[in-house]
Amino acid sequence: MSNSYYPHPIIAREGWPFIAGIFAVALLVQLMAGWLWASPFWLIALFILQFFRDPPRVIPDLAGVVLAPADGRIVVVDKVQDPYLMREALKVSVFMNVFNVHSNRSPVDGEIRNQWYFPGNFLNASLPKASLENERNALWIQTDKGQDVTCVQIAGLVAKRIVCHVHPGEHLACGQRFGFIRFGSRVDVYLPLGTKINVRIGDKVRATETVLAEFS
Repeated sequence: MSNSYYPHPIIAREGWPFIAGIFAVALLVQLMAGWLWASPFWLIALFILQFFRDPPRVIPDLAGVVLAPADGRIVVVDKVQDPYLMREALKVSVFMNVFNVHSNRSPVDGEIRNQWYFPGNFLNASLPKASLENERNALWIQTDKGQDVTCVQIAGLVAKRIVCHVHPGEHLACGQRFGFIRFGSRVDVYLPLGTKINVRIGDKVRATETVLAEFS
């Protein structure tokens, strides 16, 4: 096992402005109107604080594996058409509810060959059509052994912002943090045919710690 790539404190930097803002509002209301009026704001502040938690994870020291890119529940395992690389592929989807950690991590080691961003709707991310209709950001990652993996961040019903910190030409290490989705979302992973899938619909997974699949 090896430590995760973790360049910031346990609260995700994407959440710092939101956390500072709501805590300031809660404190101001308490000072001006008292605890009773401030209590709803403190509850909101605690919810936002837990939403932006981003704990370090231990990365399995295994070769030829695909790790979970996010915390959540498996909602799709299927053979489909990869809409980005225009190929038949195996699709595994992880749905994140508002209580899951929303930091996204690379499922494989590899170079980012291309990136696509599409503005879209904010349907419930657990719905199948969310993959093609919601706001989304897709990365084509090619491993050192030539396997093509498409990793797609998808905004959800409440999510209003996809954050991606990497770009084509950069190299991602397996388990490396590359982005964040705010307030409920989903990550799709498209894998080459013949990849051994290790999860089933309904399984709960943890980013970097769960092995989604193994290359043949």
